[in-house]
Amino acid sequence: MKQILRPITYILAAIYFLVDAVFMAVAAPIARWIGRHAEFRRLSAWIKSLSPYASLALFLVPVIILEPVKPVAAYLTATGQVLSGAMVLIVGELLKLVLVERLFHLTRDKLMRIPAFAWAYGKYAAAKAWLQETDAWRAIRAVSRAVRDSVARARTRLVNGFSRLATSRN
Repeated sequence: MKQILRPITYILAAIYFLVDAVFMAVAAPIARWIGRHAEFRRLSAWIKSLSPYASLALFLVPVIILEPVKPVAAYLTATGQVLSGAMVLIVGELLKLVLVERLFHLTRDKLMRIPAFAWAYGKYAAAKAWLQETDAWRAIRAVSRAVRDSVARARTRLVNGFSRLATSRN
């Protein structure tokens, strides 16, 4: 029985990390954008002033509140509410990852002083590195780059078309 459950566990873990990694590609730029705005500087200064364990408590809030989004989205999808499930997953994951990314960026040094956190982060980093070495990850990255390049080309054509249209009207 254990031999059957182990591959299933690895597959589920890989899917879990893959979903987080895909969403992180969108969440990281949003988190950086938030960090550049003046209205968040005072809040950032307060967060940076927290002790390591207070930083950990704050870091865990969005994880604890928003982590159940995945099973809720899966339930909604399984009960035929596919659009609702997709929206819950997208909004919840992006919100969680933006908050977690921003908080981690602000408190990383303090969090790494906590031995249990540093150990767990090391395991997470190792699992993420393993996932990024897989053929599936490389294929997804290739598709992602192709889509991004296609969108950039379409945007350029659209902008050039509007420029020509504006020039021809003058």
